[in-house]
Amino acid sequence: MSVSEIRPIAIEDELKHSYLDYAMSVIVSRALPDVRDGLKPVHRRVLFAMHELGNDYNKAYKKSARVVGDVIGKYHPHGDSAVYETIVRMAQDFSLRYQLVDGQGNFGSIDGDSAAAMRYTEVRMRKLTHELLADLEKDTVDWEDNYDGSERIPQVMPTRIPNLLVNGAAGIAVGMATNMAPHNMTEVVHACLAYADNPNISIEGLMEHITGPDFPTGGIIYGKSGIVDAYRTGKGRLHIRGKYHFEEDQKSGRTTIVFTEIPYQVNKAKTIERIAELVKEKKLEGISELRDESDKEGMRIAIDLKRGENAEVIVNNLFLNTQLENSFSINMVCLDNGQPKLMNLKDIIAAFIRHRQEVVTRRTMFELRKARERGHILEGLTVALANIDAIIETIKSSANPAEARERLQAGEWAAGGVVALLEKAGSVSVRPDEIEGEDPNRPFGLDGQVYRLSPAQVTAILELRLHRLTGLEQDKLHAEYSEILAQIAELTAILNDFNLLMGVIREELAQVLQQYGDARRTEIVESRIDFSREDLIPEEQVVLTVSQTGYAKTQPLSDYAAQRRGGRGKSATSMKEDDYVQHLIVTSNHATVLCFTDVGKVYRLKVFEVPQASRGAKGRPMVNLLPLDANETITAILPVIDAPKKFTERLADFRSYVKANAAHLQTNAIIAAQYAELEAAFTELADGDDLSDALRVQLKQLGVELSATDLDDEIIAEFASQAEALRKNFYVFMATASGTVKRVELEQFSNVRSNGLRAIELNEEDTLIGVAITDGEQQIMLFSNEGKAIRFAETDVRSMGRAAKGVRGMRVSFGSAQVEDVEDVEVDGDDEDSSDSALISRIVSLVVVPETGEVLCASANGYGKRTPVDDFPTKKRGGKGVIAIKTSERNGELVGAVAIDESKELMLISDGGTLVRTRASEVAQTGRNAQGVRLIRLGENETLVGVEAIEAVEEDEFVEAIEGAESLVAETDAVAETEQVEKDGENSVEE
Repeated sequence: MSVSEIRPIAIEDELKHSYLDYAMSVIVSRALPDVRDGLKPVHRRVLFAMHELGNDYNKAYKKSARVVGDVIGKYHPHGDSAVYETIVRMAQDFSLRYQLVDGQGNFGSIDGDSAAAMRYTEVRMRKLTHELLADLEKDTVDWEDNYDGSERIPQVMPTRIPNLLVNGAAGIAVGMATNMAPHNMTEVVHACLAYADNPNISIEGLMEHITGPDFPTGGIIYGKSGIVDAYRTGKGRLHIRGKYHFEEDQKSGRTTIVFTEIPYQVNKAKTIERIAELVKEKKLEGISELRDESDKEGMRIAIDLKRGENAEVIVNNLFLNTQLENSFSINMVCLDNGQPKLMNLKDIIAAFIRHRQEVVTRRTMFELRKARERGHILEGLTVALANIDAIIETIKSSANPAEARERLQAGEWAAGGVVALLEKAGSVSVRPDEIEGEDPNRPFGLDGQVYRLSPAQVTAILELRLHRLTGLEQDKLHAEYSEILAQIAELTAILNDFNLLMGVIREELAQVLQQYGDARRTEIVESRIDFSREDLIPEEQVVLTVSQTGYAKTQPLSDYAAQRRGGRGKSATSMKEDDYVQHLIVTSNHATVLCFTDVGKVYRLKVFEVPQASRGAKGRPMVNLLPLDANETITAILPVIDAPKKFTERLADFRSYVKANAAHLQTNAIIAAQYAELEAAFTELADGDDLSDALRVQLKQLGVELSATDLDDEIIAEFASQAEALRKNFYVFMATASGTVKRVELEQFSNVRSNGLRAIELNEEDTLIGVAITDGEQQIMLFSNEGKAIRFAETDVRSMGRAAKGVRGMRVSFGSAQVEDVEDVEVDGDDEDSSDSALISRIVSLVVVPETGEVLCASANGYGKRTPVDDFPTKKRGGKGVIAIKTSERNGELVGAVAIDESKELMLISDGGTLVRTRASEVAQTGRNAQGVRLIRLGENETLVGVEAIEAVEEDEFVEAIEGAESLVAETDAVAETEQVEKDGENSVEE
């Protein structure tokens, strides 16, 4: 090269052009599939090579190395490993929804195992693959040269199946990528047929046929929003979960979680390893054993749980921390007319139908051309038979074949039977459009009563065998000519009538549907189930305590076994010398609590957000959990989990019930999509429908037959009470130390802001002492520290707004100045005014009581008693109340009261942090004037500060032994208490 031939170029220009050329090469020739056949170049070349090798589905397998060699040698000059990996993937049943290669040997596994070397494995095309190559030899697609110009390869396959949708595609190009999900053949073909019938069909109309992706590994897609986005815009995101069920071991009482399907493109072995790591690192508890029981029958990952573990919670943790829940991002980028394009569902189906129109049109034209050529040959053979002697003589007298060809073509032969054939043809043209070597002045064919033979006809005559000269063969020629005429007429009609053309396309799609249509593997659940923290935390009853200085913590209720009354209890928390437990709540760790403060604000807090701590720990300051202002303290805590539960929250309970009681119901048969139908049925119950009948009707629609005994009275009563609850309005009832009460609709606290909400306007020095949820028709009792109580109907207090101050509930000496501003009422004049000690009275407890039942009063020195609610007369609000318990020197002042019955248990806690859990039935029932019996044994200078009633927990009852001197003291106290009870009884009679 001379210096004059060197041309300077700016490097940025060269980089721009070279990189653009490279990018387009990658986009068009490597990474993106063609929208028409759904294949990338390497896939297309592999299948074409197998086709050329005759590697058909009904023939013997060939070594993979043979196919790879042909592909890289003739069509694809790249690495053999890349070509072999392509073949392997097309043979894997967990990679392609509809495999294109039938592999024999080790082609890898869902565990990530590699395929055997290509010299060991064998392949052939599957029957379905022939549908991609059908009519390839009929000039249905354009062809191009291979890389060295020695071979011709198709630019696209004349596929009969919408391969891009049914098998999907994935690839990374330059500046763009594609990731298309596989779909179900039946659904896609139905959508194609719907589009063929109505090209103006909407995407929503197509989605009536294609419900969503259908992955080869099955699984469950949660949420349809990602599917809708993908089908409308070409981009979307799916969430896929593995499919599982529970197996119960009746003997051991253990549960096994069994996964039978996992999300698409997830490695099973690595998923199992990840679960094992979580268990080892103690990030996932409750699993005792993990096994891979997969075999030729299918996948089976067995996860044995420890006895008593919540299987649903562990499953939720598995979904959150492993790829058993995975996302799949759809990006439908493909080549359309050689250009990369983001396409929606309708675009892809429309492109496929257009491709089929072109293929069928070109095939029809090809077949028409061949039919006319054959008809033309049949005319020549008929002429030859009519002039057989002369033609034979001409051939015999010719010096060579060339001379014979010239003499036959130059001659004019008697038309004979050709006239009848052409008359039969009528308007159907059998003559080819172009005939080689024809002279316009002397055309081939019939001219009057003579017939001139074309070169093609002469060739056919020269190749004619002698046995074709019989009369029978002449009849066959005439019959074949008739068939050709019918074929030409049909093909011509197809080309001239678009509706007939579309009819052919529909018919072939119907054949594909009949041969290859199958059922869906992937289920689709309508609504996406997002994890909340509750889903990952096992539900249990806990004790929530908040100290006077604002330290909060939770402890499992099981930490406190039931004791005999009067026990010493266990240390519940470590207290400073000047601190004590102020609030004690027993509730679910999934509950939401409303925290009311001394300034009248309310905050919302999830119980599980309060850290669980040991009995000796102080806990965490509330200012770290809630945005409390300086000097703002919690004065009341209200759990709201049961106020009431909605039906959607009861569906899980119902599912567990059906599983446990309907043995013939297949495990996990009722999926989340069907819960929406159940919810609709439950909603109707609010109108008074019979619950058991409604449940049975709904279950029958789901294919579950339940007998009358399957739905027992307990479950019916439970759900019926829920239906009744929905018809009521619920209220938050508040009481302050000064005796002010207020009732606000619970709905007003449904959206408590993160920085709190104003709940009540408080006067100076007044504090909120109690909050309860009511249904608008209940009985309210207020208890003062001087041992008095008042009972009145909730309806005596009108419903107010959050900003209201409230009305007088009970007249007490504390804060008398503060309650002057609130509404007053006329009160009954029979209030009792007797106390063993002069106290500044204040309200200490707000209790919502049943019509019948009992209340338990507890005093500062650890004494208490049960009293029937009927012993407290119902009065108007605003009075001073009647005696509830003697506040003697032995008892001290009243610190709390709760509504109970004999089935409940009591939680008692002291200012020293000691907590006792005891049966309510062990506390003696006495009259209102009695002093009661010992509830808890307190230490020196220790005071009882809180009492809470809880539901009894079923467990092995045990009593902690009090050894040595403690036993003697307890016996002595018991005798003394018995004597005191007898004396109290006498006092009550005198009263």
